Amino acid sequence: MTTRRNFLKAGVAAAAGIVFCSCGMVHNASAQQPRQKLPVAAGGNRVKTIDIHAHCHFREAGALLGADADKLQLPPVNGAPEAFVEIDKRLAAMDSQAVDMEVLSINPFWYDRDRDLAGQIVKLQNERLAELCAAKPDRFAAFASLTLQAPDLAVHELETAIRKQGLKGAAIGGVVNGIEFSDPKFHPVWAKAEELSVPLFIHPQGVPELGKRLSGNGWLGNTIANPLETTIALSHLIFEGTLDRFPGLKVIAAHGGGYLASYADRSDHACLVGPKGCNPEVKLKKAPSEYLKQIYFDSLVFTPEAIRHLVAQVGASQIVLGSDYPYPWQMAPVDHIFASASLSDDDKANILGRTAARLLGVAA
Repeated sequence: MTTRRNFLKAGVAAAAGIVFCSCGMVHNASAQQPRQKLPVAAGGNRVKTIDIHAHCHFREAGALLGADADKLQLPPVNGAPEAFVEIDKRLAAMDSQAVDMEVLSINPFWYDRDRDLAGQIVKLQNERLAELCAAKPDRFAAFASLTLQAPDLAVHELETAIRKQGLKGAAIGGVVNGIEFSDPKFHPVWAKAEELSVPLFIHPQGVPELGKRLSGNGWLGNTIANPLETTIALSHLIFEGTLDRFPGLKVIAAHGGGYLASYADRSDHACLVGPKGCNPEVKLKKAPSEYLKQIYFDSLVFTPEAIRHLVAQVGASQIVLGSDYPYPWQMAPVDHIFASASLSDDDKANILGRTAARLLGVAA
């Protein structure tokens, strides 16, 4: 189990541009690019940097789980203690990362709970998120939690979150108790998000069905399974026609959208090669890979080369800044954008904050 002391050591190393992982590898993130500082400018113009992938947690919400609370509130990973936001400490961390605004979200841990308990958890969390954002509106925005296992309740929660609490969209998992987002039972939720013109941020929870194969060294249950779950979720939304049914739905996919953008053109050939694996009654309006151009992806892909490839596949207009803070995946999320020689100054400005500002309806 990773100790807080080890996390603090890792945080100090990360701040210096060196990140250590349990596999014994070392990466110097600042070898080619100096660390960015606030205020950030691209092409001589000030840019408000908006990190759309930042997590938090509230002890009161987790406590509603009773005996399961400790396990869910403090998992044995670096960054878990910092998920409980202490505003001054969080602002200092954001300043060190050259992040003007974080868009806070909570990974869903309540989908397998009954409707009433899940509803209590979500209600409390959305209230706390609204309070936190109201305390520092220039530095924090947030995605609402939703009781997706009860879509009728989720519709009400989303309406309340946007119209009354000032939240900017919703954060959802990658699947709900084995039911894919393309299932018609979720259509009312997507319709409400489309009506409200707010984004849904998909953050994966892993693929527990692969637990045996993903056991062993390398934390493959996260390293591989989290991006895989996002890939599966997006593929179902595409192939089942959900994105055709809701063309105005704004979806943001964490971790660069998983693996989909790395091999999207394979999707265009699947039904040609294996027609028995495809439903002839689902008539997509365009090639599967074309739907990537209406999905947004965070920039948590680590390197300028990975950014170059993601841009080549989906377009710079579809990428937004993401770090996964407080989990130390990418402690200098702005730097690899500036290190991307393939991006124009306008591209950099859009990725760093302008696109997110438009999506969220906040000042750029």
